[in-house]
Amino acid sequence: MNDKDIIQLYLNRDQRALSATAKKYGKYCTSIAKNILGNNEDAEECVNDTYLSTWNSIPPTIPTILSAFLGKITRNLAFNKYKHNHVMKRGNGEIAVVLDELAECVSGVDDVEQEIDRRELVATINSFLETLPPKKRNIFICRYWYSDSVSSIARRYEMTESNVSVTLNRLRSKLK
Repeated sequence: MNDKDIIQLYLNRDQRALSATAKKYGKYCTSIAKNILGNNEDAEECVNDTYLSTWNSIPPTIPTILSAFLGKITRNLAFNKYKHNHVMKRGNGEIAVVLDELAECVSGVDDVEQEIDRRELVATINSFLETLPPKKRNIFICRYWYSDSVSSIARRYEMTESNVSVTLNRLRSKLK
């Protein structure tokens, strides 16, 4: 089933939209959630919450790219779950490392007064990504959007972990 058909099911309030979404994007959403949360149970809960949030969001929202819409919902829910799970302690997982790596480039505080800064930051990061060669852009996105581990990125792009780390460090410096 294509994305337009799935979105139409949501618009018609047809519950088959949920199973169609799970069938087409379940592994994608689970991968995002598991990279952030680090365990299957929390990732599964997050993905189920993604389906509920999508059900509640369509309508009124009509996404132009369903995969990006689902990925963003999953990612936000997973980060919220991660923060909830690590309220009083600093985690030693991949997310803590990812957030530390970007801490010097972007602020984690997001309130009403900083909305304009946030939008400018998004535009700046998007412009920055457009200047990168595809491989470097993909490495950056794998690390900082999907929260893939350095070793996973190294395997995917047939690089050493050290080379990936150096590339990410240079990209962060360039972004800064």
